[in-house]
Amino acid sequence: IAVAGGFAFAGLGISSFASAEEATADIAKIRSEIEELVDEGHGPIFVRLAWHAAGTFDKASGTGGSSGAKMRFSPEADHGANAGLQVARDLLEPIKARNPEISYADLWTLASCVAIETMGGPELAWKAGRTDDADGANCTPDGRLPGADMGQAGKTVSHIRDVFYRMGFNDQEIVALLGAHALGRCHTDRSGYWGPWTRAETSFSNEYYRELIENTWTLKKWDGPEQFEDPTGDLMMLPSDMALLWDKEFRKHVEIYAKDSDAFYADFSKAYMKLMELGVKFPSKGWFGIFG
Repeated sequence: IAVAGGFAFAGLGISSFASAEEATADIAKIRSEIEELVDEGHGPIFVRLAWHAAGTFDKASGTGGSSGAKMRFSPEADHGANAGLQVARDLLEPIKARNPEISYADLWTLASCVAIETMGGPELAWKAGRTDDADGANCTPDGRLPGADMGQAGKTVSHIRDVFYRMGFNDQEIVALLGAHALGRCHTDRSGYWGPWTRAETSFSNEYYRELIENTWTLKKWDGPEQFEDPTGDLMMLPSDMALLWDKEFRKHVEIYAKDSDAFYADFSKAYMKLMELGVKFPSKGWFGIFG
């Protein structure tokens, strides 16, 4: 984890803390515990957990975002887009129990950043300072996260822009963030869709864009929701992935990232940390308590 704000603590970059109590959290120890879980293959679901917690942000109302760790409560925990994420929360619960000083909101976002770095991704400037809600009073309404298919290409493209523009992202940032689909896979018992986007589900790379551009995608013939498959049937793309090819403004960024992994890493790291910090009110001078 890179230095964020110029203050290094326990070998990691920490610029602020939610409280003096959180300033005592042993981030190096917590990171090590997360890395063990990532090495067991759980990295992708940690990225999805933090992504879905943060992706609820609405810039107009200032609601949502990673602070609060609201997915611990209903109704947000029960939203369809969050199906299966109890698995990630349960995996991280023992780390929280051993390290009560860190907030759930910080733990979830830290876990995603450690996962991305451990799986070969860029160094990320994570910082502490998120607080936890005591109940679900501030849970966001269902429907704030991007859907996979709006039933028609143009509607799917518009939906993607509507969701990400609501958070404050532009087209380039949208395409960079969706590069996280290099990780993990879809599960029929969660989203209804099936399969991985790439052949290296636990390796962060620009392979997602290369598959989009270089592979051949046709509608999958099955009883499930509309998705696309490559000639082998091993890989899949959602309609929302194909939208990055269908729209010329999105596609130009896909083409850049498919050829230039350095450009992707640089743009992803900026966009991802922006996502992780949406709506977060970091304390300006929380860290001085470390020194008594």
